[in-house]
Amino acid sequence: MLAVLGLFVFQLNTAPYQQFQRTTHQSWPGAERVGRRASYQYTGAGDDKVTLSGSLAPEITGGRINIDALHIMADLGLSYPLLDGEGTLYGLYAIERVDETRTELYGNGAPRKIEFTLSLKRTDDSPVDAIGSLMRLGVGAL
Repeated sequence: MLAVLGLFVFQLNTAPYQQFQRTTHQSWPGAERVGRRASYQYTGAGDDKVTLSGSLAPEITGGRINIDALHIMADLGLSYPLLDGEGTLYGLYAIERVDETRTELYGNGAPRKIEFTLSLKRTDDSPVDAIGSLMRLGVGAL
């Protein structure tokens, strides 16, 4: 198992991703000052986004039905817990975007290859990152 988003398990026979990218932003708004540099103040955590991308070969891995399941999850407009295969809980994420490209088509239009990118956006505001990391390290880390 690579990861779990809600009840969707990313593994070889569903949608194995080859890249996990996470981008976090911190909020530092500025105030202009006359004759001096702008003054900045930390106001908290900003956006936290995860992007999963990979390629499917429906004869070997998962296929269109798995990408369709992600589309349905996105259409529900819900947030889902995201855990990786090492046991790290990242928080609650909404599916912001599902991109898919079908190539190398059979005569009936079925793809031999499906490339996908799943864009997730964090929706909760809790310190689960630290908790998940400590749980993975074990109780001795506390």
